[in-house]
Amino acid sequence: MNLSTFRLVLAVSAVAFALGGTVVRAQAPAAAQAPAAQAPTTQAPAAPTAPASDPAATQPPAAGASPAPSSAPAAAQAPAATPPATAQTPPAQTTDSFGDEIKLEAKKVVLVKGTANWDNAFDTLIDSFKALSTTLDKQGVKPAGNGMIVYTSTDDNGFTFFAEIPVEQEPKTLGKGMSIGQSPEGKALKFVHRGSYDNMDNTYEAITNHLDERRLEAKDTFIEEYLTDPLKTAEDKLVINVYVPLK
Repeated sequence: MNLSTFRLVLAVSAVAFALGGTVVRAQAPAAAQAPAAQAPTTQAPAAPTAPASDPAATQPPAAGASPAPSSAPAAAQAPAATPPATAQTPPAQTTDSFGDEIKLEAKKVVLVKGTANWDNAFDTLIDSFKALSTTLDKQGVKPAGNGMIVYTSTDDNGFTFFAEIPVEQEPKTLGKGMSIGQSPEGKALKFVHRGSYDNMDNTYEAITNHLDERRLEAKDTFIEEYLTDPLKTAEDKLVINVYVPLK
């Protein structure tokens, strides 16, 4: 995985969201055309039927004929109620946080420090989570929260990080390189990433844009909280909270 965008996240400008905005605007006229399609259904043929019923009012069969035209317009109006219902479905997808200001609370964690290069980043992170999970499972210690990756430094070759799993009960023994510590705390912005880890670049570019637009200064640390277990979830189904601590 190429995470070069992460190294330049405070300096790179993104256009992904600008393109996204174009798509939204292109869809708006489509919704506006829905009423135009309904205009023909409200034709004044109802008016001609009224005079026709007057002369035929003396005839008994005319009474049976009048319900048929009245029910036809009612049937024509039924489809008109469906477009608004379908038009309201997309907004339900826009519930994820993007740049919400929050306060991170410190948690007791079992952690292990690691290094990775840009090409095998995700595999290295998965191996770290496996090592932590195995240590906890062997001692019957249950996680008290979602696994996290805290990025601490980067260079042209790779990056260093802490893989962390929150716990309430400390394990009696720890694996190689493991220790007990605390997760980051303080003021931060929250973003949500959905999908493959390979697409994290797009998320970090969007984060960069957001910071630039609001003229916010971030610390040299980024935190990824895995809401879906990366050991059991298909990579394209991942849901990850990205926290950007602010100075």
